[in-house]
Amino acid sequence: MFYSVRVDGTISLFSAEASGPGLADLAGVLCGPGRMTGFGRTAARLSAVVDEPWRAGALARECRRRGAEAQVSAAECGRPLVRTPFRVDLLPLEQRWNRGEEKVLPEGFRLDGAMLRMWALAAGSPQGNGYLLALDPEAPETHERLITALAQLGVPAKAQKGEEALLRVTGRRRLAHVLELIGDAPAGAEPAWPSLVPVVRAV
Repeated sequence: MFYSVRVDGTISLFSAEASGPGLADLAGVLCGPGRMTGFGRTAARLSAVVDEPWRAGALARECRRRGAEAQVSAAECGRPLVRTPFRVDLLPLEQRWNRGEEKVLPEGFRLDGAMLRMWALAAGSPQGNGYLLALDPEAPETHERLITALAQLGVPAKAQKGEEALLRVTGRRRLAHVLELIGDAPAGAEPAWPSLVPVVRAV
């Protein structure tokens, strides 16, 4: 169990704890490296290639908490891969996030704490006095709209300059709000969680 509680003791309306875990939360993985694959019009599956084995394990456990079994294996590139089986109940995600072979952000998409939690597990990392969220470099048309979605959630972010597609959140108050939204890190995922103390990443 994880908790996301304001300093006044109330739970944020948009926090990961505001409602029970559900399949809709998996959209957070799609904000980062996740991809939906359809099987005709009968089923779909979620997959994500991540940077570290512990991310794949944590994502698989969070998927299972939401009723979607997920397995961890190796992608063709050798990086960890987490993937669900084809499921009928994942079709709505596939239909909203895919336009042909292209990944798109659904019209009217609204990010919440549970989705942000999944995004953090898949592609979040603290760095210095900020927090980085990786985007899908193969879906650049989603980037600006995800910046907007974060701002609507009260988490202003800016694209970080460089070769990688990254968003950066800075400021102690903003980082505290991210922590409020996503709750405590699941076991083993602490390296992915925002820190209110400056963090130096190993080179």
